[in-house]
Amino acid sequence: MLSLLYLIANLEAQTNQSYKVPVYNDADRLAHIQKMLPLIDSLYKNYAKARNFPSLSYGVLLDGKIVYSGHVGSIQLDKNIPSDIHSMYRIASMSKSITAMAIMQLRDAGALHLDDPASKYLPYLKQDKLLTTDAPAITIRHLLTHGAGFPEDNPWGDRQLEDKNSDLVDLIQQGTYFFLMYPASLFEYSNTGFALLGQIVEKVSGKTLEAYTKEKIFLPLGMTHTEWEYTKVPADKLAHGYRSTGGQWAEEPLLHHGSYGAMGGLITSIEDFSKYVAFHQSAWPPRSGPEHSVLRRSTLREMQMPGNFSGLNPNFKYASGRPCAVVSTYFCGLGWMMDCEGRVYIGHSGGLPGFGSQWRMLPEYGLGVISFANLTYAGLGGINLQILDTLIKGAGLKPFAIPPSDILLQRKKRNSGHHTGLDGY
Repeated sequence: MLSLLYLIANLEAQTNQSYKVPVYNDADRLAHIQKMLPLIDSLYKNYAKARNFPSLSYGVLLDGKIVYSGHVGSIQLDKNIPSDIHSMYRIASMSKSITAMAIMQLRDAGALHLDDPASKYLPYLKQDKLLTTDAPAITIRHLLTHGAGFPEDNPWGDRQLEDKNSDLVDLIQQGTYFFLMYPASLFEYSNTGFALLGQIVEKVSGKTLEAYTKEKIFLPLGMTHTEWEYTKVPADKLAHGYRSTGGQWAEEPLLHHGSYGAMGGLITSIEDFSKYVAFHQSAWPPRSGPEHSVLRRSTLREMQMPGNFSGLNPNFKYASGRPCAVVSTYFCGLGWMMDCEGRVYIGHSGGLPGFGSQWRMLPEYGLGVISFANLTYAGLGGINLQILDTLIKGAGLKPFAIPPSDILLQRKKRNSGHHTGLDGY
């Protein structure tokens, strides 16, 4: 028995020694990106001008650090307050992954399981409310993947931010909210599903979502200028939201934090949210070493893995006109997308009355972008994709590469003269 344990331990030691952390082979990645920044700035500013945004704030990250930020326009038109890296915008559905991260923290702590029925924590989600008698119970995982069977509820859900928890309970109990499909069938985007996840966080943790996320996520990440409630934001830093009506600006009313805040109510700045994006970037590449107190790297990577299939676009084209089919999935408040070239994008868009937002990152490139605007449903997904594609092509960026293990190099040396597939190293 002891000899078997010794053999296993020896094999594990050899495996650990053979793994080499993936690396970027281009030592001048940052310098190549910096040469591209004037073009990147002009692309963002021209996009904002063409779509008449009151303001736009944006940032580019490399390896967990902001390497560039830019800003144009005003966050409060009546006072002509210019946008900057500290301006705080409501980021709408970008908030969803924060709620999901809280769920994953509680999962890792053993306080819940993703395959638990949601009714275990929210008893009003009764089985008899489901579409069919043979439907499986709604689980936390179903809610995280937009797979609970609820109908797509944009833009209705966007206007429920300040509803009380009791309003959400009444909505379900009274049968006002209906099921479109049985759980675990197809993807159907549901703000209500994430509002329910917010209630689960509160039920399990014994704290409000606002208090829990501040204590367990924002402060440990250094996000000291991120809030759920707009009245807690310094008045001169708060972006006001607008819509265009007949060529005139009309201000959209800001809603207080309520039960639907979990799906889209967060208010933050480029500077602060970059710390959250940087935390997601820190999960890559897999490696040994100390873990962050907020979440293990393996759990961060789990959040970023493919989830519920959400779409296939065989006719997708990049801004340059280059055709490249993409496939998309959803899990944990994050969209996962892979294009025809094998690039993986992680992120989320947001849209509310008065605001539009988006962030994306490419884990294997260490690259990410964030952009916020204060115009109703300002679409920023396209420009962020264009920025990332432009940077990759223009700066000649390559994904990190896994160095061959010592044993493979030894075999190559031993078999010199024979093709090994390692000639590129």
